Parts: sequence; C-alpha cells; structure tokens
Amino acid sequence: MSDMPVEAPAGHDQNADQIAYWNGPGGQRWTDRQQMQDIMLAPIADILINRADVRTSERIVDIGCGCGAVAIALAEKVGPQGHVLGVDVSAPMLQRARQIAPKDTPVDFVLADATVYPFELASADLLVSRFGVMFFSEPAVSFANMRKVLRPSGRLTFVCWREPRENPWLMTPLQAVYQHVPKLPQLGPEDPGPFSFASEPRVRRILTQAGFSNIAMQPHDLALDIAIGRGLDAAVESALDIGPASRALEGQSAELREASRCSIREALVPFTTGQSVSLPAAIWIVTASVN
Repeated sequence: MSDMPVEAPAGHDQNADQIAYWNGPGGQRWTDRQQMQDIMLAPIADILINRADVRTSERIVDIGCGCGAVAIALAEKVGPQGHVLGVDVSAPMLQRARQIAPKDTPVDFVLADATVYPFELASADLLVSRFGVMFFSEPAVSFANMRKVLRPSGRLTFVCWREPRENPWLMTPLQAVYQHVPKLPQLGPEDPGPFSFASEPRVRRILTQAGFSNIAMQPHDLALDIAIGRGLDAAVESALDIGPASRALEGQSAELREASRCSIREALVPFTTGQSVSLPAAIWIVTASVN
C-alpha cells in the first residue's frame, strides 16, 4: 500500500461524495483485495462478457472499471486491432489496473467521472460495466454523456445488483453485524449505492431518458463463494473488509468488531461446504442500443 497522496478526478458536483469514498479508505480496501474480489466475481464477469457479444477489433469503453479485470479480459477478446478504455474515479484502483494489465494489451485507463468526461464522439462499439454505474447522483445525465461515445450501431451491456433481500451474500453478514452496532443510514431507492439499480422500471426510465432503446433486463441468479475456496475464516475476513458489513463497523471499537466477527462466523456456518462459503446472489443483465 502506497503512502503517496492520490489526486481525485474532477467530476460532477453531486458525485463528490462517491469520488471521495473511492479515493479514500474504501477504494484502498478494494485495491488491497483486488485479486480475491476478481476471483469471487469472475462468474459475473464471464456472464457480462458473454452477453456483450464482443467481437474482434471492436472498441470498448468499460465504465467503473475498478482494478481492471473486465477491461483486461475484454482487451484480450478484441485483439491487437481493437481497444478498451477503462474509466473510473478511483486513483488507487486504476493504479492497480495499470500494474496488472499485461504489456502490449490494447487497454488504457483514465481517471475520470463518466458523467462529465469528454468522450471521443461516436468512437466506440460497446459500453460495458460490472457494477460501475449504480453510484451516479444523476444517472440519466451520466448515461446521456456516455451514450455520446457510441457509434450509431453501438451497444450497451452492464450488470447491476437486484434487491438487497435477493443478495444474502451481502446481507447475511450485515444482519449479523446489526446485532452489535447501529444500522447504516437508510438510503432512498434512488440514492447512489450498490442497490440503486435494483428497480427495473427505474433502470428503464433512466436509459430511455438518456436516449437508449431496445432495453432488455434479464434476471440472473447465482451463488458466490465469498471464501474463494479458502475456508470459513477467509469468508469472515472478506465480509469484514468489503461491503455493507464493513461500512457498518467503520469507527467501532475493537470489542464490537470482535463480537461482530463471531456473529458473522456463526451466520455463515450454514452456507459452508468444505472450504467454500457460497451464498445466493442476484443480478440484472441489462442490454440496450443507441438506435
């Protein structure tokens, strides 16, 4: 972990809180756990890339690319005649993306807020995102700006989480933590956050307002091994490091953290088989086109 200060990108005023979060300890935690998170989310990355129908030589923009796993995989798909641009507001995550991208891979990364970034007009065939579009304060404005990068035949494919109750992989540890600490502030259904795109009518309205058409949303259920094959204790550490349980414990005492650790462990035992701790997850696979 570097002690050097990072510079946050200029962005839309109402995205300032999210930019600060992803350039602070929150973004650093994701960066530190990059390899483990990429392994855990690999099944979803595969679903996204397959649904995007990536073709050789295409030009792709990955929104909210984080530490770059999807962007790098897409670059391998499009080959040397194609190109992938990863866009994210998190300087530490992009630093990691540049570190892990193989040399000569046709991928570049830019530190920017996609709401205001001056994309090269009509230069891309495909916009993709793995959980990178739910944090915009005014998503219709953000998507309208992103749409400008697409050619007239351009496509959009992204994945986002469905309702919290359909995602025990996140909510089971959080409910365990709530036995010991106050609940997180209640987010409104349209406030930026991991579940802000859970509502199908809302997503359709946003994309329609932004100028997209042929909008389709397919629900997909799967299980995520939050231990990534390393056992129950690793699953507990994962819940403590990243996600809503981690946020609920920020600033809490060592005693409360230890009590929460024990409760999370107890809650995860029923989901444990061997070295795996697999919990249900639920996503939308969203596709749309420019025309």
